[in-house]
Amino acid sequence: MDIKFYNRETNQIEIEKVYGDKAVRWLYGSTLGKLLTPLVCSSAISHFYGLFQSSPTSKRKVKPFIENFHINMDDYIEEDFGSFNDFFIRKFKEGKRNYPTDPKSMGAPCEARYFAYEKIVPDLKIPVKGKYLTPENLIKNEKWNKFFKNGPVLLARLCPVDYHRFHYPDSGFTKDFYPIHGKLHSVNPIALKKHGTIFMENERRVSILETDNFGKLAYIEVGAVMVGKIVQTHSDKSFNRGDEKGYFLFGGSTVIVIGEEGKWLPDEDLLENTANNFETYVKLGKSLAKRL
Repeated sequence: MDIKFYNRETNQIEIEKVYGDKAVRWLYGSTLGKLLTPLVCSSAISHFYGLFQSSPTSKRKVKPFIENFHINMDDYIEEDFGSFNDFFIRKFKEGKRNYPTDPKSMGAPCEARYFAYEKIVPDLKIPVKGKYLTPENLIKNEKWNKFFKNGPVLLARLCPVDYHRFHYPDSGFTKDFYPIHGKLHSVNPIALKKHGTIFMENERRVSILETDNFGKLAYIEVGAVMVGKIVQTHSDKSFNRGDEKGYFLFGGSTVIVIGEEGKWLPDEDLLENTANNFETYVKLGKSLAKRL
């Protein structure tokens, strides 16, 4: 099964070149792979794999990775990467990515492939059976669950080839932050179709943000198989639009943003592509939702 997505930059449907494609298909599609899934998706395995990706030995993987996935390094700060993880958390050059100046426009919190929905409801599809995709199961906090009932939602999937830092979509302050410990399944669409509860089972970091223009946001970073760590780099409670919030060490990952009902709405092209089961590739900072 090819993974197809709509690229906003080229205005075309494209086929994703998947890092570790054969391994994901084997893990979630073969009898032996299914038996080994609990072991492979454990935090211990991902932790040790992450240690290797931070070792000097892993540096030799950088050049072939750039060439194989045609990564435009002109967009990034030039440096001598000491390990693959150093390359993985590379930073954009100043001015290469900018956030909207219009306060009514929400900028993309990460450079990723997005699904977007008007409301997060129990029968939501992602595009697989998604009856468990509710604020209660994602946020898991009685104090905050009620604020996000029937609110809009963005699901941003970061592939290993992508920029892996995530940012604040608007200015505001953090009301709460807490971890939810769990498994580390792959967030690849192949895995999601085989295992529809991944977003509710995986390791997560939840931030409740009070923003200047979009009300409260539940900002959820979801770990995945072979993700060494979810790192929070912004230590202050207050933040400005576009500020870096943190980064993922090696692996494909997901950021989920849930809003309050009636506060904002994802852009029409994202909603339309999602209805047709296509993710939309959006660059960091590009407008992807509007305040109502």
